[in-house]
Amino acid sequence: MEQYFAEEALLSMTSHLIFIVITWRVLQSVNFDAFFKKDRVFEARALIIMITIALGTAVSNFFLEFISWSNSLVYLF
Repeated sequence: MEQYFAEEALLSMTSHLIFIVITWRVLQSVNFDAFFKKDRVFEARALIIMITIALGTAVSNFFLEFISWSNSLVYLF
């Protein structure tokens, strides 16, 4: 039973990190200069990092829940 929880934790951590990296790469292609004041580089980068973490985690949670739901379909039949 503990091995199941360990595997699930490892899958979740890996998924979150992968989707955060993918989100970071995607957001790097967007030009945010028009949204931020000049001389506010630190704040702009901090906001982009927080947006990256929030979006990456949300997408990762969706995929992890989708996998969980698909595993639960076995009990339907």
